[in-house]
Amino acid sequence: MKKILAILMALALVLGLAACGGKTPATPDDNGGETAAAGNYSDIKIGLICLHDENSTYDNNFILALKEVRTELGLTDDQVLIKTNIGEDDSCLTTAEELVDEGCNIIFADSFGHETYMMQAAQENPDVQFCHATGTHAHNANIPNFHNAFASIYEGRFLAGVVAGMKVKEMIDNGDITADKAKIGYVGAFPYAEVKSGYTSFFLGVRYIVPEATMEVTFTNSWFDIALEREAALKLINNGCVLISQHADSEGAPKACEEKGIPNVAYNINTASIGPNTALVSSRINWAPYYKLAINAVAKGENFDADWTGTIATGSVELLEINESVAAEGTAAKVEEVKKAIEAGELQVYDITTFTVDGKTLDSYQADVIDDGTFQGDTEAVSDGYFHESEYRSAPYFDVQIDGITIL
Repeated sequence: MKKILAILMALALVLGLAACGGKTPATPDDNGGETAAAGNYSDIKIGLICLHDENSTYDNNFILALKEVRTELGLTDDQVLIKTNIGEDDSCLTTAEELVDEGCNIIFADSFGHETYMMQAAQENPDVQFCHATGTHAHNANIPNFHNAFASIYEGRFLAGVVAGMKVKEMIDNGDITADKAKIGYVGAFPYAEVKSGYTSFFLGVRYIVPEATMEVTFTNSWFDIALEREAALKLINNGCVLISQHADSEGAPKACEEKGIPNVAYNINTASIGPNTALVSSRINWAPYYKLAINAVAKGENFDADWTGTIATGSVELLEINESVAAEGTAAKVEEVKKAIEAGELQVYDITTFTVDGKTLDSYQADVIDDGTFQGDTEAVSDGYFHESEYRSAPYFDVQIDGITIL
């Protein structure tokens, strides 16, 4: 009997391997998907198109995540091609075509303005997968090999706002400022929905701790400009802002804050080394989970989402290390408490009871989810008591101007 069982087990194993093309079956990975079988990566070649280079904290975040994945998956340097300083113009299409010619079977691009060129490249190269971060068209473009991805970073910014709020509360409790002086500043790149969603969620995080807080926002109209970001931060500080955050891609604002002794919340990188006396924390999107999901799908010849939203649960939304020497006492514990509430669905970032618009509750809002160039709302985004950000499309579409925030 034992011999018969052994023969049957061996036969089942052989049949199982045959069904997998003679390769070891795939195994689950940490994100609930599957890891490509050992050896499946030999034919993978990856391209990454970046708007700037490593000097941009935004672009460097993409670059470092891809290098991390390269190491984790055991890929060679020749299998990962990174192209930097590629403009939001025809040079993006040219670069994508060059990467195809160099054998890439999956290509990523990191900037909003790259999207139309990535779509064109996808249509012209149906055997290559094109993945674009921050874009708005893949969910309804019906291009099988074109994909968008983003993450619910508004949740990370809310948590960063909680860190900032704890610091502002400490200032009030210590008598450094009065509650009516609890004004914070925000350096934004462009007045796009992505930036508005970011500064609003950060502000709501601050108000979760300090309900009296107000905020001023100024825009540089550039994703990366060290001088303009520094100038913007100084402008806000001179206006009486007691804490500064940002959605811009350089160290200009954090360095200005360190010079002036103003607490700072940054984006994408830990700035404690350049702001040891003022840096509080940074939020970021960790792109490694998406890279792995897409690369594994290509390695196995499988389809994957046209429009993907990463979350705290997928490891895509992170707070970097809190600078305990600057942060208020009890900050880490409070952040963990709020994070658990968000993960459990007990706390919604855009809870409509926590803000008003022109003095009224936002009980309905037509968001511009289908990006058809008309800039008209097409999707009801408010239900169940909150604004549903990044649920109907991965790229942010919260573009509401709420009370308490002043645009300079």
